[in-house]
Amino acid sequence: MRRARVRAGPEGSRGRFPGWAVAPGSGSGSGIMSCTLVPFGHFQDLEAARDFLCPHRRPGSAAAGRDSAGKSTSWEDGGWGAWDEAELQEPEEEESNSKNQRNYWLQDCVLSLSPTNDLMVIANEQKAVFLVPKWKHSDKGKEEMQYAVGWSGSLNVEEGECVSSVLCIPLASQKRSSTGRPDWTCIVVGFTSGYVRFYTESGVLLLAQLLNEDPVLQLKCRTYEIPRHPGVTEQNEELSILYPAAIVTIDGFSLFQSLRACRNQVARASGNENVQPPPLAYKKWGLQDVDTIVDHASIGIMTLCPFDQMKTASNIGGYNATIKNSPPAMSQYVTVGANPFTGFFFALEGSSQPLLSHVALAVASKLTSALFNAASGWLGWKSKHEEEPVQKQKPKVEPATPLAVRFGLPDSRRHGERICLSPCNTLAAVTDEFGRVILLDVTRGLAVRMWKGYRDAEVGWIQTVEDLQERESEKMDSSPFGNAQGPSRVAQFLVIYAPRRGILEVWSTQQGPRVGAFNVGKYCRLLYPGYKIMGLNNVTSQGWQPQTYQICLVDPVSGSVKTVHVPFHLALSDKKSERAKDMHLVKKLNALLKAKTSDPDLIEAEAKELILDIKYPATKKQALESILTSERVPLSSLTNITQTLMDNLKKQELECVDEGLLQFCANKLKLLHLYELISKLNSQSVQKDTSPSDNDLAKLLRLEEKDFHRLETLLENYKKENTQTTVQFSDEKDDILSVKMFLEYLEYEKDVINVKSMEDREYVALGSFFFWKCLCGESSIEEMCDALESAGFTPQTLLSLLLNLWLSKEKDILDKPDSVSCLHTMLSLLSKMKVAIDESWDTQSVSPWWQQMRTACVQSENNAAALLSAHVGHSVTAQIIDSVTEKKFSQIVVGSDTESWEALSLDTEYWKLLLKQLEDCLILQTLLHSKVTKRTKRVSSLQTEPLGRLSVKKLLEAGKGGIADTVAKWVFKQGFSPLVLNLAQYKTNTDSTEESVEMHNNLFLEEPEADAGLETILELLQVAYQQFPCSLEVDVLHAHCSWEYVVQWNKDPEEACFLTRSIDHLRCIINAHVQHGIALMMWNTFIVKRLSSATYLMDKVGKAPKDRLCRRDVGMSDTAMTAFLGCCSELLQTLLEADVTSDEMQAPVLDTEDAWVSVEGPVSIVELALEQKRIHYPLVEHQFVLCTVLYAIMRFSLKSVKPLTLFDSKGKNAFFKDLTSIQLLPSGDMDPNVLSIRQQFLLKVVSAAVQTLCSSQKDKEVSEEELFPFEKGKNWPTLAADLAQYLQISEDLVKRHYVCELYSYGMDHLGEEAFLQVADKEVLASQLLILAGQRLAFVLLHGQTKEGMELLTRLPPTLCTWLKAMDPKELQNVEVPIATTAKLVNKVIEHLPENHGQYSLALNLIEAVEAIPS
Repeated sequence: MRRARVRAGPEGSRGRFPGWAVAPGSGSGSGIMSCTLVPFGHFQDLEAARDFLCPHRRPGSAAAGRDSAGKSTSWEDGGWGAWDEAELQEPEEEESNSKNQRNYWLQDCVLSLSPTNDLMVIANEQKAVFLVPKWKHSDKGKEEMQYAVGWSGSLNVEEGECVSSVLCIPLASQKRSSTGRPDWTCIVVGFTSGYVRFYTESGVLLLAQLLNEDPVLQLKCRTYEIPRHPGVTEQNEELSILYPAAIVTIDGFSLFQSLRACRNQVARASGNENVQPPPLAYKKWGLQDVDTIVDHASIGIMTLCPFDQMKTASNIGGYNATIKNSPPAMSQYVTVGANPFTGFFFALEGSSQPLLSHVALAVASKLTSALFNAASGWLGWKSKHEEEPVQKQKPKVEPATPLAVRFGLPDSRRHGERICLSPCNTLAAVTDEFGRVILLDVTRGLAVRMWKGYRDAEVGWIQTVEDLQERESEKMDSSPFGNAQGPSRVAQFLVIYAPRRGILEVWSTQQGPRVGAFNVGKYCRLLYPGYKIMGLNNVTSQGWQPQTYQICLVDPVSGSVKTVHVPFHLALSDKKSERAKDMHLVKKLNALLKAKTSDPDLIEAEAKELILDIKYPATKKQALESILTSERVPLSSLTNITQTLMDNLKKQELECVDEGLLQFCANKLKLLHLYELISKLNSQSVQKDTSPSDNDLAKLLRLEEKDFHRLETLLENYKKENTQTTVQFSDEKDDILSVKMFLEYLEYEKDVINVKSMEDREYVALGSFFFWKCLCGESSIEEMCDALESAGFTPQTLLSLLLNLWLSKEKDILDKPDSVSCLHTMLSLLSKMKVAIDESWDTQSVSPWWQQMRTACVQSENNAAALLSAHVGHSVTAQIIDSVTEKKFSQIVVGSDTESWEALSLDTEYWKLLLKQLEDCLILQTLLHSKVTKRTKRVSSLQTEPLGRLSVKKLLEAGKGGIADTVAKWVFKQGFSPLVLNLAQYKTNTDSTEESVEMHNNLFLEEPEADAGLETILELLQVAYQQFPCSLEVDVLHAHCSWEYVVQWNKDPEEACFLTRSIDHLRCIINAHVQHGIALMMWNTFIVKRLSSATYLMDKVGKAPKDRLCRRDVGMSDTAMTAFLGCCSELLQTLLEADVTSDEMQAPVLDTEDAWVSVEGPVSIVELALEQKRIHYPLVEHQFVLCTVLYAIMRFSLKSVKPLTLFDSKGKNAFFKDLTSIQLLPSGDMDPNVLSIRQQFLLKVVSAAVQTLCSSQKDKEVSEEELFPFEKGKNWPTLAADLAQYLQISEDLVKRHYVCELYSYGMDHLGEEAFLQVADKEVLASQLLILAGQRLAFVLLHGQTKEGMELLTRLPPTLCTWLKAMDPKELQNVEVPIATTAKLVNKVIEHLPENHGQYSLALNLIEAVEAIPS
């Protein structure tokens, strides 16, 4: 077997739809010289499809996959995006094996891709995924086709049935105005139960048919093809279904009509009108004398020639067989399997009457959806939600007509696997278990070729048609095709994918060599439909050019879909193919260009010889492109080679010359000469002028001295703060560009040079090559501009290149002040070029020339460079306007003083507006670059993310709040106190007053780490405040800062300090209307949902929940949740205060600076805040009480407390409702049980607060504020007393309990202060008397000292009895000095009336205390 090894060409795509290789008219485009594997689509999320279809293949445990597959039947229900991605820790070998197993998943699935590329179906067992292509931008920014999920779910209806075969058949549109695209695509699915079902693209079941009770092995389709020759029999459309012992063929026309009728009924979805579709005609053949069948091919109707007719008749009927006058028409079927390995069946037309299957349409209702025709078994269409069958009995199955095998290839040991019929129905490729691919001649029943070593191979065909234009272009030369007239020739190529070797091969048939090979990986699937669009005939197909693909390769590893392009000339033998010779010369040329030869003259000579030997113009062009893109060929050689080729073309006769190639050479030659000229100008050094002085620059820019110095100051500040470094390699030079890149960037079109669309970096490189030396003053500006203009550049293109260069080289420009004067000169020269400024332009209209420059400045993020270029543009504009005006009015104002006035124009006004905007933007950018130099506190990752750079365009599109929002983001990144913003505002409004100095000192005391960079920040903030008096008004800025902090907190709720800082900014807002609105928006957007989760969690567990539960239900740790609840109560407190104070002040009037009036974009936060409705005060107060209760539980880790039990049903229902709504709140007397629970809770809070206070005083190392930085001096006992008032509990009771707790902990000095706040001091005194008795009992009874015993004997009996009844264990601190206890007893006597029952006891107690030595 002869093999010719041909290297496959590089991957690439031609045209917008590379995947649609139009067959059979795809041709061999002139640019494609070899086989190419072209990607034409990608999958959006193929791994998710794998996990859905094959859950056992997904990463993680297999059991988990099985569980998931069992529970979910659709992606939506399965939650397949939320699976745990953690992989098991396994050895490397096992991990790689499991990875390979996961990649093999596509081999288990059934695939089908519509030949029009409208739909792809992947199915496995019962599940299926329908993918539809969409044009989207890839990660690289290029537009590409991506397959996205259109429908997914389970297709099985019968229990235990699985999908065994799938086809996607596009159906033709019946409209006359059709563009050649199909009307819709039908999905045909065969099942192991024997059913064949038809679905729409959205998964709606149209029809279901049981034609045989055995499993469906294979579905194949044949669509209409125009016969290539008059003698070829016209084939009918059909759908063939293979069963283990039968073939069913459904007539394509009747199927098309029935499917259309069913789909129309689905679209109408009307139960009243049922239009009966035409019956389906099908034939059923029972295949006999074959052991096993696994695949088949329906060859179609064939007519024997007289000799074959007589031979066949003799073989069947013997010597005396009668022979009919006309040969009979037969349908031929070829099967593969075992015994025989390949079987040939012939069914005589007319030997069996077609069976008619009546299609019963049913509407989607419970009564009629189960209807079916008992004779035929066709079920009605159903929606995907109603796919469970209602019928209990299976429909009647018609018996098959017996059909014996005529002959075959008897090979008892060989078992066939697949058969694939060629497009011209004459050849078929068969694969077997021995790893062979056998080429069959189906008309003669012979194996004509065999390939070895292709185990598990998948095969397909590509049919390529010769392009007749190729002949015509060479007709005057010795054409390899002879006469150019005549029909196009057709070549067929066999494509074999060998998964074991991971290689895709293309072979020329029948006996041709291998013409292409590609390494594609071991996990791909090769798809070859073998059909096109159903529903066409010899009339309707005349004007159609449907875009269909012939073959495609699905690669699950890269997630791509590729097709193979094979040019026609590869089918020609080397002797006849001039193109093959040309390709050989091109390869030789490429090898020459890659060789390590150092002699450029030798390369030039050989390249000239090779390129002149090439015959075809397209190949010549390809060869010249290879030379021009080579980096090893010097400029002189490139010019000489191109010139030689051009001279050679001009010598030929006019009819023989390819105009396109001649023009191509001429254009490239012009570009090469231009490159040479520019390089020469750049190499010539010009003597630099002395750097212009400040006064010269001020005059040049038409600025007053003070304005120029202000500009200098702004630029200096910007330089100082803009410390962003750029990496530049030592070998990179601004004025050097390779010839290869130069030719790639530029193209000629009608004597005008255009710059191709490319990346910004490349655009800057081209501009740098032209202008950088000029901007540095090292090259002649006039000569450069003349050279570029005469070469064919438009002034607009040059201006665009110049501005891109200028704006990208900001750092270098700021270090070279003389570059401004160079830019001025260059801009003046460009403006004087033809068609730069329209001749009809006057001062009252806007010039597109200047508008182009202003647009570039507006879009630039390099604000300093943009501001300088705008000043230059303004100056040049004024200079041109002055000259125009002088010409117009020279006669009128002769002798008058013209220096004192300036000619006004619309462009000048636009320049002034832009200058103001750019200056504002520069000041803002300088502020954003500034930062605190030293920060000791931990910084969140959210605060380290860099801020984006600003441009005028961004600010104009950011809405009215855009400026404040930008500064708020910067404040968040810096993380300094809200007082900094206030301090800068005070300094702006007044000089350094005592108040501001005091605030300044306090600020440094609070945050010493910010001291280093704060002075600079304050100065920059003041400048920004002065520049933006409206946009950065202090309330507006605090509002945006508050919102920014809460947004960032929502991203990472663990950072409780963000929420705390947000509320700090909120409390700094002076205007109550703004404060009210922001607080309400924060509550509704970020707080209320988490708070409700926290409430129900705490109520469920009945105590402060553990960290794990907090993270699970609320999404934050227990510490963060404590802080969160504290902030909630702070927020509601602020909201209540704002609601009260808003009555006393006006809502602010929001204004915008004049330069920024034209801003567009989202509504600002402050505007939204002012639109908020007023809150319902009692409801907010009610919610505030709950937040405080929750905070107390978490803060003190209280147990046995269910927060919602403190409220009745009305109170519970009112929680988490809209704060602006009127809710039914608790009123009147409360249930005593609830009151009892409330009282216990408040006493618990007070006890816990005192305990915390005591422990914090003992442990001096860790302060309270370090543990709970969000608690700013919160007085819990006072708060508990306030809560008591709202919860209908005696306020005095709480205060008395507080005093008793203080004395119990031995903090008598605090107890004495708190004593004064109690109203009923008599009751408190009697409580403290018991406490004093407990202290004395501990000293006398538990001390067991001799003095104590003696004293006890001297005490009155009543006192002794009373002391013995006291339990000192109830005291929290018994180590209290006796003198302190004496003071306590004195206070008790002081507040007990003499007629009190315990007064005498208190008197005895004081005597006893005084008797004890201290």
